[in-house]
Amino acid sequence: MRTDSGLPSLPTVFRPEPLREGADALSYATARAAAAGAGALFWVRSFARVEAAVVLEPEQPLEAARPVLLAGAAAMADALAALGPPEIPVTIRWPATLLVNEGVVGGLRLVVPEGVADEEVPPWLVLGVECRFAEYRGIEPGEIPDRTSLEAEGFTDVGPADIVAAWARHLMAVIAEWQERGHKPLADRILPRLTREAWMGRARRGLDPRRFDLVLEEDGTRRILPLKEAA
Repeated sequence: MRTDSGLPSLPTVFRPEPLREGADALSYATARAAAAGAGALFWVRSFARVEAAVVLEPEQPLEAARPVLLAGAAAMADALAALGPPEIPVTIRWPATLLVNEGVVGGLRLVVPEGVADEEVPPWLVLGVECRFAEYRGIEPGEIPDRTSLEAEGFTDVGPADIVAAWARHLMAVIAEWQERGHKPLADRILPRLTREAWMGRARRGLDPRRFDLVLEEDGTRRILPLKEAA
């Protein structure tokens, strides 16, 4: 059932607000974050793309809250895997680029208020997601290497609004699991979906249990890719 916002029904923690085609959900949510408060979900009415941003009010310092970017990526990957063809792989390029059938469809970004230090509790965060649902006019499927659209990969029974709502529901579940059970559940969601890039070699991959940095270990050598720098 669609609500007045144009989205399928969502848990009451979310307050969805639609934006016109062409709007920038992340910028709009960032400008409104302080006034809108936690749970405000801004999404763009569009036939060609999935775009939304949600306002969060973490209770922990920024360093501990920053992994919500990974939670958002895991939530969207789970949503796409549930809504798309079962044989099509959904993966994540570190830290939050989304791929479907090995082609990039979009990704997530996290906005932090200016001047907030890692040890401070931010007054708000904005988590934004964007995915290409349909390709731009005049561009044929496969014309641009390493890029695809959800429509081209068989997402024919759902539309952008369905995907935004599915992301929001999965996001709530992933965040709750992370807060209740800690590092391992989120790591277990991210690592199996993580693409193996050439620069990773055959290294064993893990996530630091405190800051969720990407850790690569191979032949006694340990490399760390900080989430803070990659986000």
